Amino acid sequence: MSNATNQAKFSNPAPLGLAGFALTTWLLSMINAGWFSGDAVNMVLACALAFGGTAQAIAGIMEMPRGNTFGATAFLGYGAFWWSFALFAMFLHEKVPPAFVGWYLFLWGVFTLYMWFATFRSPRALQLIFLALWITFFLLAAGEWTGSVALHAAGGYFGLITAALAFYLSAADVINEAYGRAVLPVGVGGVKTRLAAS
Repeated sequence: MSNATNQAKFSNPAPLGLAGFALTTWLLSMINAGWFSGDAVNMVLACALAFGGTAQAIAGIMEMPRGNTFGATAFLGYGAFWWSFALFAMFLHEKVPPAFVGWYLFLWGVFTLYMWFATFRSPRALQLIFLALWITFFLLAAGEWTGSVALHAAGGYFGLITAALAFYLSAADVINEAYGRAVLPVGVGGVKTRLAAS
């Protein structure tokens, strides 16, 4: 039996993972951008555990039998990010100095930066998500290091852009598959790195 036949048995988990990432990122980014106060973070934490964390982890596990290293790494990685963020916000935020939080965000930016390089043969929509995301992490890290409200808000706005792009790619993957054609274009790209290119 061919590899293509085996893969055809599995549904595409990318729309689920992208949606979980997008929704939770949008909620947190509204706070980072200054649209809502920190009191709203409890709803972010609920989504971080249930949708941003768990649903993405499920999507990452589903990518493994499909042979999609990038998808598994991305969804499991960012699912773990949301779990770690929720645990930090619930139990540890008053015990960690802002400079160290900056390093946490910066290193997630490093991870995202090299994942972005891996998207260069993928659809443009995927490239843009990772481009906006590593900028988001670096801006938020700089905001923690400098105490700059402007940098923190800029990170929030780039997070909103990231979330909107992820929502778009999730929608495109579901709608295009349902109609059997490119209703929502995602840009020309190769298929070596896949989230929604399969």
